[in-house]
Amino acid sequence: MRSSRGGDVWGRRGAGPRQLGGGMKGMAGRLLIASIVLVICTLSLFSSIGFTRPFDTVETVDVNKLWKTANSGGWRASSAPRSYWPPPSKETNGYLRVRCNGGLNQQRTAICNAVLAARIMNATLVLPELDTNSFWRDESGFPGIYDVQHFIKTLRFDIRIVKSLPEISSNGKSKKMKSYQIRPPRDAPLSWYTTFALEKMKEHGAIYLTPFSHRLAEEIDEPELQRLRCRVNYHALRFKPHIMQISGEIVERLRSEGHFMSIHLRFEMDMLAFAGCIDIFTPEEQKILIKYRKENFAEKELVYRERRLIGKCPLTPEEVGLILRSLGFDNSTRIYLAAGELFGGDRFMKPFRTMFPHLENHSSVGPEKLEENARGLVGSAVDYMVCLLSDIFLPTYDGPSNFANNLMGHRLYYGFRTTIQPDRKALAPVFMDREEGHAAGFEERIRRVMSKSKFGGPHKRVRPESFYTNSWPECFCQMNAKNPVDQCPSNKNWQGLDTQLQDEKSALLEDAKANRTETT
Repeated sequence: MRSSRGGDVWGRRGAGPRQLGGGMKGMAGRLLIASIVLVICTLSLFSSIGFTRPFDTVETVDVNKLWKTANSGGWRASSAPRSYWPPPSKETNGYLRVRCNGGLNQQRTAICNAVLAARIMNATLVLPELDTNSFWRDESGFPGIYDVQHFIKTLRFDIRIVKSLPEISSNGKSKKMKSYQIRPPRDAPLSWYTTFALEKMKEHGAIYLTPFSHRLAEEIDEPELQRLRCRVNYHALRFKPHIMQISGEIVERLRSEGHFMSIHLRFEMDMLAFAGCIDIFTPEEQKILIKYRKENFAEKELVYRERRLIGKCPLTPEEVGLILRSLGFDNSTRIYLAAGELFGGDRFMKPFRTMFPHLENHSSVGPEKLEENARGLVGSAVDYMVCLLSDIFLPTYDGPSNFANNLMGHRLYYGFRTTIQPDRKALAPVFMDREEGHAAGFEERIRRVMSKSKFGGPHKRVRPESFYTNSWPECFCQMNAKNPVDQCPSNKNWQGLDTQLQDEKSALLEDAKANRTETT
């Protein structure tokens, strides 16, 4: 008999009958060793087919608690400055224009970075441009999505903002100022902006940074600048009133029947092609995904099984349903789906719908007027707000998904709202065993993986987790902190800024009045 490792079951240190002695003593020894081997083999067999070891306890997840916010540990959101924060200088070094490419949430992080860049360069920010020629084919632009006046007013202590470049006089004629175009390096350090970019700004009066997606490093050792990012993301960037109204109506309808959960079902063609997860599709569908990948992404050999085992494949709708059912959610759970057009047709949704029939989206519970722009930036903005306000949020893919990353960060900031974040890497072998017929202990194995989730509570940021996903501790504070660094700031910082800004405004009005007097 051989063990699973190919060695003699007795082992190198095992003793044969002669070494153990003769008679009953030798027999007892052999029986003891045989019993030990039998136990080891049994446990090994149970492990390989998915059984839970009896001495491995699995922490039970209380579904009722998940409908409530996570434990804050005494922390609360705060992006106010905690040290002296001077208002924008009267003198500007020039104008900063940026073109924010990508989808709604990629653009959102770019806007945060643009404000940060303007602050450290002492520049005047021109209202950011939103890319209209990408996936969305949406001409809304910044004024069509965000409340411009609120944006400018909220950031008045941080930077100066104008809606467009000013006109300049040349040879007696007025014309709009031109800006010098630069392609910034990806994840550029602060020093790039305060040296090269600033030099060009002073030389030309205005610079135009394009494209501007991921063009400023996320991890910077400047807590006050990180808090500025939070002020932009969670306070200044407010959607227009009609978007807030539509979102509020949807949330009200969903909540009229109790709690509801939102799921970002990232099972669309672009994500599946990017991830290289195509083996579960028909030959014709695989051809479509391969063609899309070749046209839109860098060439790279991707093996489906390997990608799945390292957690790079989005969860299928059925896998999401199995996770929720294993956690204890029943078929009465109301679910709002934030998703584009799912790839592969209804056959992927059918198992999920069977487990959880109460599924909604902005088309089923939203007003008819939303349908005109359901796939545009407005539709994405509505999905964002409904997911933000839901009792529970579950992302199925949080890799390069800016939607899921931003939402998890916003929900953390918005009072540690529950987020169920599946560990796709840890779950992959569990699902693969089930697909290969080893389903015993399946739900318990799912619960073991999911019990390690933070469920939206404060936790240390560990790479590759993004700052936009988890701004703790920079953008949080405690009222009675043991560490002075974590102490919540007083309102004096803001009051001081407001006073300085008012004094400056009064001075400008006096100057303007004096100029008018001289002219007359």
